[in-house]
Amino acid sequence: MAAELVRVVDGDTIVVRLAGGRKERVRYLGIDTPETVHPQKPVEWMGAEATAENSRLLGSGPLRLVTDVEKRDRYGRLLAYVWAGPVFVNWELVRNGYAYVSTVPPNVRFVKEFVRAQRAARAAGLGLWGSRE
Repeated sequence: MAAELVRVVDGDTIVVRLAGGRKERVRYLGIDTPETVHPQKPVEWMGAEATAENSRLLGSGPLRLVTDVEKRDRYGRLLAYVWAGPVFVNWELVRNGYAYVSTVPPNVRFVKEFVRAQRAARAAGLGLWGSRE
């Protein structure tokens, strides 16, 4: 489904406007990024960088959201794989070390691709897999 970006919340959550004008909070499927806006947790290492990378990737073109088996999480957020033009945002965040694989069955459509990307990022020492210096 087509969507227009309203704002980036953090590295794995955005707010979009769908056709008809309805706003939705979207949580990326298959990945997790360090916290930056959790009410009971401090900003985690690489959280700000993950949010910035998410914003950068989302600028690659019009947004397209693809859902999996379950459409919403327990908080009512729409769960989706996100493309910005030709860029698969969820996968790019993992591939570049800004996110790690975090799947919740039955939403596992791209788990193999995410695991391969995470292995490569870890082997290269990118982002979360790099030094904390």
